[in-house]
Amino acid sequence: MRTMLRSLLATVALSVAAASAVAAYPDRPVILVNPYAAGGPADVVARSLARALEKRLGQPVVVENKPGGGASIGTGFVARAKPDGYTLLLGTSAGHVVTPLMQKTVYDGVKGFAFCSVVAVQPIMLVVNPSRGIRSVPALIARAKAEPGKWSYGSAGVGGATHLGAELFQQVAGVQLNHIPYAGASPAINDVVGGQTDLAMLNLSASLPFIRQGRLVALAYASDKRTPLLPDVPTLAEAGVAGADAATWYSLAAPAGTPAEIVRTLSETVRAVNDDPDYRRVMQEQAIELMALSPQEADAYVTKDQADMRRLLGALGLLAK
Repeated sequence: MRTMLRSLLATVALSVAAASAVAAYPDRPVILVNPYAAGGPADVVARSLARALEKRLGQPVVVENKPGGGASIGTGFVARAKPDGYTLLLGTSAGHVVTPLMQKTVYDGVKGFAFCSVVAVQPIMLVVNPSRGIRSVPALIARAKAEPGKWSYGSAGVGGATHLGAELFQQVAGVQLNHIPYAGASPAINDVVGGQTDLAMLNLSASLPFIRQGRLVALAYASDKRTPLLPDVPTLAEAGVAGADAATWYSLAAPAGTPAEIVRTLSETVRAVNDDPDYRRVMQEQAIELMALSPQEADAYVTKDQADMRRLLGALGLLAK
């Protein structure tokens, strides 16, 4: 009887301690893992979001970059972390959906996470090195068809929106380009600016400074409407390549098993930080559209993207065997 009583008291004590920890969350710094290299578009989102979150949470939010493996290294790190709300992920379609579909990963990109929110989405810009003498999408298509296998493009990594957007472009335009994947947008954009690659389909925030400096030529925006940051640049559809729109989305995710109250707190905080004027200004300057999905909406959003990407990758012959 005494043994049972002690066991019951211990269980109650643990439950009270766990509830107290959740109620006090966060009471120490939080790590936000960015599965891409420093300096790229994801890094802009991660660091801007971290600054806005810590104002609301009252604790430091520290960004750690863990690039590589089509975002699987950083994504897998968070999937294996303790589910206590102190290790979070700035996730993307690559880490959550595409890489696990294209290769065997040690984590499940959907079931392995508790999605707090989908926080932002950013369409992609098709850019080319100015020395190539290309000033329009039709001109690019004509050159690529005349010189098959010669033209190369850089992406922010295998399986990401910048890779699949370019694959879609090739499929719709009827051209063949050589894919050069990088561990993030920053090194990819550096090589197209330097002429090591010919072109790239990257988030606008990565290429915008170089476009404005004349070091890259913007050919088309992979969205259903033009960006106000470059109003003279047509959409892909306007340039004659309809059905090849592509964008990167960003999630705020915790490891599966994170207490629902902590997930809810983080989701509500994301909704609140969208009213932060500094955060909104930085996102608008980068052509990033803010979102603030609930945990249930975010889970449904990612699950739908997984189904869409499964169909696309199957059509491209890129699903893992």
